[in-house]
Amino acid sequence: MSHFSSEDEALLQSMLRQLLQSVKEKITGAPSVECAEEILLHLEETDENFHNYEFVKYLRQYISSTLGSVIEEETEKCTSAQNQGEGSGYDTLVQHVTKKTRESQEYREMMHSLKNVMMVVVESLINKFEEDQMRYKETQRKVKTEQHSSYYTDNCSDSDSSFNQSYTFMNQEQLQLLVEKLDPAQPKEVRQEAIQTLCSAPPSDILNCESWINLRKHLAAALLDPDSNFSDKVLKFYAKTFSSSPLNMTRELYTSLAKYLELYFLSEDNYVPTLSMGVDITNPDVIRLLKKIRLLNEYQREVPSFWIRHPEKYMEEIMESTLSLLSVKHESNISPKCLDPVYFLALVDLRAVWFKKWMHACYSRTVVLRLLEKKYKSLIIASVEQCAFYLEAYESAIDGPCKFSSLSKSHNSNKQKNFYSGKELQYIYFVHSLSLLGRLLIYKQGRKLFPIQLKIQKDLMSLTDLVIMLTHLLYCSPSCPKTLTVHTGNYSPAGLITDVLRILCDRKECAIECLYTNTVIEALLQPIHYLLNGKEVHLNCPETTLIHIADILARIAAVDEGLSLLLYGGEKPSAMEGSSLGGAHTIVQFTKRLLDEDISVLSGSEMLPVLKGAFIFVCRQLYSTCEGLEALLPYHLHGSIAEAWKKTSLLSERIPTPVAGADCVSSVSQETQSFIVLEETLLDDLLNFTATPKGLLLLQNTGIVNECVTFMFNRFTKNLQVSGCEKFGYGVIVSQVAATASGAIALQSSGFIKALVTELWSVLECGRDDIRVIHPRSTPVDPIDRSCQKSFLALINLLSYPAVYELIGDQEIPNKQEYSLREVPSNILDIIDRLIIVNTEAKIHSLFNYEQSHIFGLRLLNVLCCDLDTLLLFESQYKISEVLLDAQKENAVETSGGSRDFIIDGLSVERNHVLVRINHVGGPTERILPPRILHKADDPYPWPMFSSYPLPTCYLAEFPRKTDARQDGDVNKLLSALKNPENQLGWIEKIQSQFCEIMENKPNVISGTNLAELIETFVLHLSESPSECYFSDTEYEADANMTVKNLSSVQQLGIKMTISYGKHLNLLKENAESNLCQVLMYLDKFLKQQQTFVRTSLRGLQGRYAGYDWFASSIFLIMMGNKEKTLTFLHQFSHLLASAFLWIPRLHSSVHLPVDIAVSGIHPVYFCSAHYVEMLLKAELPLVSSAFHMSGFTPSQICQQWLTQCFWNYMDWSDICHYIAICVFLGPDYQIYTCISVFKHLQQEILQHTQIQDLQVFLKEEALHGFQVSDYFKYMESLALTYRPVLLRDMRNIRVQNT
Repeated sequence: MSHFSSEDEALLQSMLRQLLQSVKEKITGAPSVECAEEILLHLEETDENFHNYEFVKYLRQYISSTLGSVIEEETEKCTSAQNQGEGSGYDTLVQHVTKKTRESQEYREMMHSLKNVMMVVVESLINKFEEDQMRYKETQRKVKTEQHSSYYTDNCSDSDSSFNQSYTFMNQEQLQLLVEKLDPAQPKEVRQEAIQTLCSAPPSDILNCESWINLRKHLAAALLDPDSNFSDKVLKFYAKTFSSSPLNMTRELYTSLAKYLELYFLSEDNYVPTLSMGVDITNPDVIRLLKKIRLLNEYQREVPSFWIRHPEKYMEEIMESTLSLLSVKHESNISPKCLDPVYFLALVDLRAVWFKKWMHACYSRTVVLRLLEKKYKSLIIASVEQCAFYLEAYESAIDGPCKFSSLSKSHNSNKQKNFYSGKELQYIYFVHSLSLLGRLLIYKQGRKLFPIQLKIQKDLMSLTDLVIMLTHLLYCSPSCPKTLTVHTGNYSPAGLITDVLRILCDRKECAIECLYTNTVIEALLQPIHYLLNGKEVHLNCPETTLIHIADILARIAAVDEGLSLLLYGGEKPSAMEGSSLGGAHTIVQFTKRLLDEDISVLSGSEMLPVLKGAFIFVCRQLYSTCEGLEALLPYHLHGSIAEAWKKTSLLSERIPTPVAGADCVSSVSQETQSFIVLEETLLDDLLNFTATPKGLLLLQNTGIVNECVTFMFNRFTKNLQVSGCEKFGYGVIVSQVAATASGAIALQSSGFIKALVTELWSVLECGRDDIRVIHPRSTPVDPIDRSCQKSFLALINLLSYPAVYELIGDQEIPNKQEYSLREVPSNILDIIDRLIIVNTEAKIHSLFNYEQSHIFGLRLLNVLCCDLDTLLLFESQYKISEVLLDAQKENAVETSGGSRDFIIDGLSVERNHVLVRINHVGGPTERILPPRILHKADDPYPWPMFSSYPLPTCYLAEFPRKTDARQDGDVNKLLSALKNPENQLGWIEKIQSQFCEIMENKPNVISGTNLAELIETFVLHLSESPSECYFSDTEYEADANMTVKNLSSVQQLGIKMTISYGKHLNLLKENAESNLCQVLMYLDKFLKQQQTFVRTSLRGLQGRYAGYDWFASSIFLIMMGNKEKTLTFLHQFSHLLASAFLWIPRLHSSVHLPVDIAVSGIHPVYFCSAHYVEMLLKAELPLVSSAFHMSGFTPSQICQQWLTQCFWNYMDWSDICHYIAICVFLGPDYQIYTCISVFKHLQQEILQHTQIQDLQVFLKEEALHGFQVSDYFKYMESLALTYRPVLLRDMRNIRVQNT
């Protein structure tokens, strides 16, 4: 630049002028010079075209040519230094080169030269500025007023505010002169020049001038000017000010514009269209009015984003001026009636977005609602009246012409709509009113504005009345109109009303106040009642209307309060019995009629499959809960859905293969798609029967379990949501299905188990493939790493005893000589072989993470063995104790003294814990389990390890023989009453009353010989009473020559466990083992007589009961090992209903069960007792019920385990005795109340373990510490008062009815 010529100066001036012109709008929008400078300084950050400006390109080229060699030289120096280890990275290199360059002589010379040149250029520009201004003003005076010939369209922008002007900063004197020139009395040319100058001045100067009040009046007068060009310039001044000035300035301008519009509508001299003549938006007067309304609305929608930063009074002024404008009403006696401002606002903001934004934040919502309540309630009243007027219009249209027109049906949607008729304007106002009311009802204070008094009716309109009116609108108004052409989206009345009701449903508090009433439900169900009864119903597009109704009903049923309303009609029965008058019955009846296609109005409809799916989904919200399923049972809905699925499946298979080029290709493919969607929908609905134990039994009876589980697995692999109303995935369904043998087989055949095992192996052994080498996987700290936790819990949910027996029963582990590193397990047996029974070098070497993987297997084994039947199966098939003992023996080293010391590591500690757990039975105070953690002390693990039996005595809790409490007076009194029974009515109730009194006051006396004698005598008398005998069987006497060779290995191991436990409790003598063997042999033959042959592939139904008889063993211990007393008691007890639920083998493949239940292999303890446990849990302990749901585990599965093994290992022996005693004396329903009491006792721990995501592990591993049956006996009695009628009735219904 040392050779700077005049051409260079002209070129730089041109470049600089181009830059300033490009950023002109940003600079003119700045409120002050300082802000303009700040904008220029940060132009590179805010302008995406910054590097494309010629001036910037010129500067970059100049800098590169001047400093390029310096930068390259410094870069080479730094790079060579880095190669020698002196550098520290790219950032340091850049900083160093920049610093050296700026310190160089070349940089200083460049900056000096550049400053000199730019000073010349800028000075030249400044000298020409005054000349340019004068020339421009002269030109402006000669320019004639531009003729405004274009019509108003939606694409016009009211925000263009540049006017090709530069900033002209003005002092107060100049502003005062400007205000005087804008006076309406001034000549038009003077006012034109003044408004042009006004638009060139900074808005901040204008709004802060001393004559602002007069200026505001002049601007309002200018808006009324007949010259559209002049009034548009005023409007653009408003627009520019709104977009570039802070709230404290713009709110005055906004309020002045709102006030001007309010006065405009109130004045009879101004042009305002009437309702009858409609609105022609090509009319110049209408164009100007709509522009002002639109500008007002745009500000309304933008201002909520920043008004919180200003005083509340500013916001209140804006709101009040708006509501005041919208409250303007022309007198109805004036004919014809002019349109009110709200009609025009609805034209530019159909869905009342402005109101939605104002109500969004509590800060602004509070003010809006206060103003509506105190001063502008008429606005709400007008909106409700508009909705009422719309309803009245369409009800009257049934027999005559409609007063409303949702749209112009003849209008071509591809063309601009220029005219809105009166009917269309009424509809537009209706949509705006509906949107406003829908947003208002969301909030509590908004609902408090009701009831309101309408002019068109005498009675007050309450919230319920409003919602009922909306439901009437839902099916009275047309459901399939075209969309408005000026706007996008669906504006059908039914769709809009459904959206409002959806929003109310999704907010619990709103739904309770607005929807959960019988009158609203009846209003929703009214068209369904008419269709069921064959009455004429006026529905436009009935399928769409009914789908909308089904959507609302499904959302109501998805919430507990709504479900109760549908089931019981708002009245919760005290005993959950009796016929219900709830809407659920109407819904299920209609659904069955839909499935049977038995509704003439809907027959042949293309939307019938969708309608079926919508109403089945409503029923699904009902039958996926225990109480809902009970209400729907009489309708046999599962059978109807199953038949519909089979029919649809057959139809989809018969559809011919489309031929290319044929005319029917599209129709065939559409029909196929329709059938496929319906088929999947029906399968999904059937699958959701598995959400409850009894529902799973119903699904099993349909024979479609495998198809449903396969469908679930396909959705599971795609990570699809269970449904729109379900948040926690398929965990509960999988746990429920896995609790049964048939469900486990279905899970295996679907590929679910293989996928689960494969995923486990990938995270346990393989790790993620996408982890970069520079970030190696961290060494696990927890025994079960977080990456494996999900798979660990999924396996626990899956492996209930029925599932375990079906999946691995009578199967040997592979025990291969060699395992490939690429060999991935595919089933549960492989997991046992590779992770649990790691007893060969080949297995050890096949694991990349041997210790972590084996600990995972041992933890899994520990949880599984908490189910005593699973433990006996593992021990009988795989000798799991020997495997663990051998591993412990190999983990010991010889010491100098000849003894062996065990190496204490993670594996040996885990094995020691498992060995103690599986070899010693006992409740929380009857055994001591060693911890699985090390202590921070000199002796980190003080618990002795062992590699052979017997167990060290430190693990055996002391259990002294208790003295018998035979001398207790109350027990003697009860025994006396039992031995001398009365024939009068109520004798059993008196005995039960005495028993309850003892349980409440002296529970400890019900033990030992007292307990044995009490239950023995009571059961004897019950078995002799025909009214109390539930089962009848053939007498059978035990064979004296009976041997034990026919006992299974599981039974033999169970006998040893029972004898060991009995001796530890000091209950048995030396010959007890032989007696127990004979008892089990007798019972095996006794029960076999009452079994029926079933054709099934289930392994658990092939022959005798697969598990061990824990109830019979418990009775044997109660009878102190007396064989005769045990057999006599069990024989007599087998006649009673309680035997079906306490004595699990009693009903194994029994002739007393319906054939379909016997074939399913699902025991009444599961589909009846556990089912009602879930039902009562939701009612009595909702937090616990929710915790189970969130964890993906089911109460029914853990209850099935507890009840099957009679709480062995979970309760102390005294509490087990009390549990059996109360169920014998008071009825089998008390086993349900016992489970509820346990969950009540564990509530806090359940919530805690749900939070840390190990609820399943806690419930299965931990004994019931601190729980005593007697402590919760009164609570059980209170449950019985409420629920016993229904529970006992359902328990009695398990038997084949002799009809």
